[in-house]
Amino acid sequence: MTIPEQEVYDPTDATTLDWGEDAPRGGKAVMNRILKDTGTVPLFFGQTLIQSLRDVGYNHTTSALCEHVDNAIQAGATEIRVFFRQSGKPGKYDTDVAVYDNGRGMSPAVLKVATSFGGSTTFGNRNGIGRFGMGMKTAALSMSPIMDLYSWQEPGAIYNLTLDVDAIGKDRRNLIDIPEPTLLVTFREELSELFTKAMSYPARNEQELLAQSAFEERLSTSGTIVYMPQCDRLTYAKARTLVDHAVSEMARVYRRALGQGLTLFVNNRRVEPVDPTYSMSNARHMRLQELPVKLSRLIASKSIAIRLRENGEETAPITIKLFRLPVEEWSPLPRKILKNDHIVSILRNDREVSAGPMPWLTTRHSVAHWYRVQIDFSGVLDEAFGVAANKQGVRLKGYVEDAIKEAIGGEIATLNDEIKRFQGQQASSREAAKPSPSEMRAADADPFQQNPVAPPLTAEEEGQLEENLRGLAVTLRRDGETDEQAFERVKSSKYVIDFKHDEYWPFYDVKHRFDRIILTINTAHPFFSALYEPVLKMSLLPENVDETGNTRVDGTQRPTLALDLLLLSLARTQTRLAGTSEDVG
Repeated sequence: MTIPEQEVYDPTDATTLDWGEDAPRGGKAVMNRILKDTGTVPLFFGQTLIQSLRDVGYNHTTSALCEHVDNAIQAGATEIRVFFRQSGKPGKYDTDVAVYDNGRGMSPAVLKVATSFGGSTTFGNRNGIGRFGMGMKTAALSMSPIMDLYSWQEPGAIYNLTLDVDAIGKDRRNLIDIPEPTLLVTFREELSELFTKAMSYPARNEQELLAQSAFEERLSTSGTIVYMPQCDRLTYAKARTLVDHAVSEMARVYRRALGQGLTLFVNNRRVEPVDPTYSMSNARHMRLQELPVKLSRLIASKSIAIRLRENGEETAPITIKLFRLPVEEWSPLPRKILKNDHIVSILRNDREVSAGPMPWLTTRHSVAHWYRVQIDFSGVLDEAFGVAANKQGVRLKGYVEDAIKEAIGGEIATLNDEIKRFQGQQASSREAAKPSPSEMRAADADPFQQNPVAPPLTAEEEGQLEENLRGLAVTLRRDGETDEQAFERVKSSKYVIDFKHDEYWPFYDVKHRFDRIILTINTAHPFFSALYEPVLKMSLLPENVDETGNTRVDGTQRPTLALDLLLLSLARTQTRLAGTSEDVG
């Protein structure tokens, strides 16, 4: 076997190439011919362009598949099926991906145009989902080196066209043409199996097959299949993970379409709409038995005009909605039920393009998890919202952020304060009718102090003190306590911890009343949210709670106990330094 002589790269010669080993040979031949013969230079070098577009960059496999779902919806589809067919052994999986829709299909001429890069029958149309005529190709090639298209507009007239990266890379022609579609009367067996055989995941009883047999009779009279065999660039190796991620993401991204009747399946598992705002009455969360209240509450809905360009005069409306989740009813629920950080959801033409936290609009505080902001805009504002061609996220212009914050910022700030107040009350709640462990511990230690808080009293003084304590107990009564229970609690301890929510107060306040040291902690102060509340939550971890649901008093349980005792010690010292007045602050 004779090894062909390799071209030697000469950096002083502009006509020699320094290409990588995996560069397309056909492209290299075309480039050499043009450089040496000064031939006509095409606007696009097909051999290298198509390979470069494999790296266009999608966040994950689901993002790429959404391009095909977008096209199907725009083609009027009412049923869409996504397939991950996997075979082989762990570490050596062979995975084929396909997307079927029952939209209007494509004629041979349209199929050729749709296969070309930049070819589109809706280019620049901002009323739909797609605009540029690139998504189908770049999305398919980001997963597989082959895009195999099948489309029909009547039964028995299926047109097939294939885009093969390797084949194009070997082509030595300057101009690469799209071939004529091939007319088929039936599908290949490997495609037929997608519709008639259960996938390896999920479980068989979770799958709704298109047909058990004779699937072509079940197919719509028109439709399209995008088939991507031998995928080599998937985000996850296992079909299970690919399916679960696709279901999770698509349920949210296409919630509007799903709520309006679109049926979408991933590996034959039906996708139900998931609404991060919890405002859709037909979303999946409505069936969760764990949720005592199903729907959020609309706090504000505003329509504002946004300039198409920062220095332009033409505007288009956007709609901003603020929803408050039922924090009172949901806060006791396990975190796994409510795990959802899609605080701000942005939809373009009813399709979600961004979901996640936006601290510039809401806050970095945990209260933001208890409300949702939803922003709707139309495609004419793509530049203002910074929507890329692949619809992966937004990059809002500064003037757009300013307009949104001005419109809804006041309501969000009010809601932040309201939820912080509630969280403070929840965190500061104490068991009714008896002192807390820290109050009891401080009281037990007081007799050993050099100067006890309360000196011995006569019988007459005891009676007067009891009447005073009854009045004091009313002001310190906890939720669920009667006046008598509050009195018995205050009477039994020389130390009392109370809580108050006031934006203008210091973190704590100390008063010495009727031989009781009263420490009032401010739940509105940053020290509470940054330190005291997190420490309290550590104390309430399962290992620190006994079988009856009460916080343990023994062992290493309570970081809060140590913090409370530290603050009570500080309060006691402060009252001693300030004197013995019955009202020391």
